Amino acid sequence: MKRHVVTALILSSLAAIGSATADTLTVKNLSVALADSLAESAIEACRASQYTIAVTVVDRAGVPLVIKRMDNAGPHTLEASRMKAYTALSTRNTTENVMKNAQANAGAAHLNDIPGFLLLAGGIPVTSGQEVLGAIGVGGAPGGQLDQQCALDALKENQPALQAG
Repeated sequence: MKRHVVTALILSSLAAIGSATADTLTVKNLSVALADSLAESAIEACRASQYTIAVTVVDRAGVPLVIKRMDNAGPHTLEASRMKAYTALSTRNTTENVMKNAQANAGAAHLNDIPGFLLLAGGIPVTSGQEVLGAIGVGGAPGGQLDQQCALDALKENQPALQAG
């Protein structure tokens, strides 16, 4: 009899644990170290082309992990980089693609009215496999496509760390 009671208690405990884990999520996120490496790589890529920029890296919730502004970058570049990163994360798409979609699709024309969105190239989701871990936004180069290239160069430079994560 004691054996049946003990077995019943163990089974009910295991069932409770199983249902508790179904109510939680385990997700990957960017570390501050990797976010800093991405930001530094973007700065170096832009510096090589003599662009003065700001860069923001946000985590999977859109919270800024790293914000850096190069010497002599305009004050507006900080907010532009943050908004590009937030837009790329929120849409899980490059800001260049979001901008083109909004220009080509009347139904998406008001995306720019969403608080925090900026529809200019320069924001890229940071992924590991199919999972979005965060985003990087660059602002300040003389054209969004140049901001985007610096962000892409940063992702390429840090690809081994992203694949390992």
